[in-house]
Amino acid sequence: MPFSYVIEHMEEDEETPKSIPKWVELEYMHMRTFAGPGSTVRFTHVSSSSSSTLSSLFAQGAGAGAGPQAEAYAHQKSVLQLMEEKGVPLEKVCLLDPRAETELSPEDGDGRFEWFLFGGILGDDPPRDRTGELRVLGFPGRHLGPVQMTTDTALGVTKIVVQDKKTLSEIPFLDNPTIVFNHRESVDMPFRYISDGEGPIMPPGMREHLHEDLNKSFEF
Repeated sequence: MPFSYVIEHMEEDEETPKSIPKWVELEYMHMRTFAGPGSTVRFTHVSSSSSSTLSSLFAQGAGAGAGPQAEAYAHQKSVLQLMEEKGVPLEKVCLLDPRAETELSPEDGDGRFEWFLFGGILGDDPPRDRTGELRVLGFPGRHLGPVQMTTDTALGVTKIVVQDKKTLSEIPFLDNPTIVFNHRESVDMPFRYISDGEGPIMPPGMREHLHEDLNKSFEF
């Protein structure tokens, strides 16, 4: 059964025409591929400018080779406001919380929950407890293991567990990979990723973006 995945945007947007950083755009677009067709990805509590940017990106699609995708929507409303509008009760929303006592399991996809909620942005190093702002609202919580993930990876892992019915121990992970661009340039990524057997599964365009950022850091 496809689910709805909700990312409560917790970054402080700058009110500019293009307020979402490129790496966030890439991760957010990648979530649609991870969630897959039939599912829905909703981004809540985004600013007016970010909502326009995301809506435009979603209308364009993810480009050639992206494969089937989930529907995606950007909302200026908070997740609580959207839940009220859609008639979704609190107990049907699972908060992916690193501090939750219970690990996410395939059984959590058997009707117990309808929505899976993430406090974005998860990819802080070191981690900041942004999820705490949602935890206090009383959502039932589940964790995805002890290692910090990027937001798109966390969504992908959740989908694999609750929809594809695999346990966390069955998912091939790669922790803190080094992305090598050439014999002189590389960057260490301080997160857990899903492995495709050869390296971390990252958003299309992310490696190129990281390389560009690395080159900019050497410009004086």
